[in-house]
Amino acid sequence: MSITEYGNQWVCDLVPYEPGKPIEETARELGLDPGEIIKLASNENPLGPSPKAKEAMKEAIEQAHLYPDGGGYRLRTALAEKHGVAFENVVLGNGSNEIIELLCHSFLKPGAALIAAEHAFVVYKLMATLFGADYIEVPDPGFVHDLRAMKAAITPATRLVFIANPNNPTGTLVGQDEIDRFLDGLPEHVVAVFDEAYFEFLEEPPDTVRYVKEGRNVVVMRTFSKAQGLSALRIGYGLTKPEIAGLLNRSRQPFNTNALAQAAALASMADEEHIAATVANNAVGRAFFESAFAQRGWEYVPSHANFVLVKVGDGDRVFAELLKKGIIVRAMRGYKLPEWVRISVGTPGQNDRCLAELDRLLSE
Repeated sequence: MSITEYGNQWVCDLVPYEPGKPIEETARELGLDPGEIIKLASNENPLGPSPKAKEAMKEAIEQAHLYPDGGGYRLRTALAEKHGVAFENVVLGNGSNEIIELLCHSFLKPGAALIAAEHAFVVYKLMATLFGADYIEVPDPGFVHDLRAMKAAITPATRLVFIANPNNPTGTLVGQDEIDRFLDGLPEHVVAVFDEAYFEFLEEPPDTVRYVKEGRNVVVMRTFSKAQGLSALRIGYGLTKPEIAGLLNRSRQPFNTNALAQAAALASMADEEHIAATVANNAVGRAFFESAFAQRGWEYVPSHANFVLVKVGDGDRVFAELLKKGIIVRAMRGYKLPEWVRISVGTPGQNDRCLAELDRLLSE
């Protein structure tokens, strides 16, 4: 008898998350020079981290023998000031992904339910499964969250509703009016979670933090992985009312965010020039891809994030063929979109090279 037969069945049935393929692994497998490989798979910042963040990390490494500030006082204070909330409203996470897990620790168990859109971030489903809860998947016509249908799907068992805005992997956005209607009369046993990892790329972002200030059952998640370029450090945060924040802090590891990550995040917040350059590069690159796809008659989803979802016929084949050329994109079969790939915006040179290879592949 296998030991797994004694494990929790919902864990045994879990399909592990598959991250974007690393540059080093691709280089080893294909015998390529790592410097020639471009990664447009994981929605990372092609400009890298802020120079100020790099300097902060160099200084912080001198204290690597000491445990980090378990309460994240300086970073939480800066985030509270930035968003106009209290210190007690801020929870730090090992990436905003950990905030998802802490919410599930706090609210999910067998018999409880989590609601998300059909083509939303796959980690929501993984976490619901991990905690033995029901995962309710609501169709998203045109790849846009249908908040009316999501609200209608709420039952007495529902505890969490996740709204990724902009959504990954589709890049679509729901506006302020839709959000307001969704939250109007939301049952008190439900927590609405707004996953805003791509918030900085929005020209006119909805204001969800105002609901935190009102003391509603709302959690707003943000990250330093995207616009700030600190993906490797795993640092993110949640904004919510103190009652919910207290539950998340009870669920987290004592030193869940490391000292280098805290220092780099704090420094990157002050580097407005770097964030502006990142946003500008993304706007140009996203427009480049969308214009090129439209000219070629390729179906794509207009994006509000730092990636574009495009229909290529056979996503797995295009992924594999691009990989041979040292270009890593993301195939979408895991999101029930086998004909699509998601392409992150890179530098102008990287974008040109990716499009040229796509032209070659799709003209064959």
